[in-house]
Amino acid sequence: YPVPEPVKIPKITPKLEPEVIYYSPLTGNQVTDEAATKQAVTAIMIENSPDARPQSGLKDSGVVFEAIAEAGITRFLALYQQEKPQLIGPVRSVRLYYVDWLAPFNASVAHIGGSKFALDEVRNGTYRDIDQFFNAGTYWRASDRYAPHNVYTSFEKLDALNQQKGYTTSEFTGFTRKDSTASETPNATSINITMSSPTFNSSYAYDAASNTYLRSQGGAPHIDREAGQIAPRVAIVMKAAMTRVMEDGWRESVQTTGSGQAYIFQDGTAQEVTWHKATRNAQLAFTDAEGNDVPLARGQTWITVVPSDTGGVTWQ
Repeated sequence: YPVPEPVKIPKITPKLEPEVIYYSPLTGNQVTDEAATKQAVTAIMIENSPDARPQSGLKDSGVVFEAIAEAGITRFLALYQQEKPQLIGPVRSVRLYYVDWLAPFNASVAHIGGSKFALDEVRNGTYRDIDQFFNAGTYWRASDRYAPHNVYTSFEKLDALNQQKGYTTSEFTGFTRKDSTASETPNATSINITMSSPTFNSSYAYDAASNTYLRSQGGAPHIDREAGQIAPRVAIVMKAAMTRVMEDGWRESVQTTGSGQAYIFQDGTAQEVTWHKATRNAQLAFTDAEGNDVPLARGQTWITVVPSDTGGVTWQ
């Protein structure tokens, strides 16, 4: 019988799929999977009067907006996606300009009431409103502080409320981000910000070892009661026009759309840029002198919005 020819079996090399890396759209930090990139974002109004210090949960937030709420007193809008602090507060009321800053993040907004214009907006069905007035079980009053500086919440309670209301994901475009390392020639290691009075002026000391900015306010380290000194990876100072408007009484109003001067501090360096925001729902962007997007280092970003006429920043 004829001997059959040996059959050649082609060698199949398995094709390796390139590893997909996912990043949080809020912080730019790496996350585990695609689902984590769409995790619901919650924005929380946090008080900054001296009676509210030290706050809880601020060190864990992804992005913080800081502006004057009333009578020179600043207030924070802190946004969370991946981090899950057990204690957040003290929680206070919301103003319309904070709504403008949180709108592009597709975030729930946790607060205790607010000014008339802000409440008209957050209650019109467009926003994910989780006001304490209507969700009292999600918040509580601490016994070691006196009202109104003692309302707290937790990520766990806020997450349960978000799930209950169907606010299960947030899809949005965040800031442009980049991988970065500390500059070998830092030119901004000490930053001083003028906001209103010394109690509310802030400063940063650049820490090259961690490539972060150790934050102080009122001449003392700005401490998170549970987590230690606040130290964002990126500090931004934006100049914006401030006026007073008649709502339920006279209220502060801050320019949130259009454009203006800004300064970005990251990796030990300072860069003068222009901030842009086309509409309430458009994301804030920062461009250089040539009009190119300026990417931000991955990590916590702290944005201080100072009055364009009386506020400012210096560094060395």
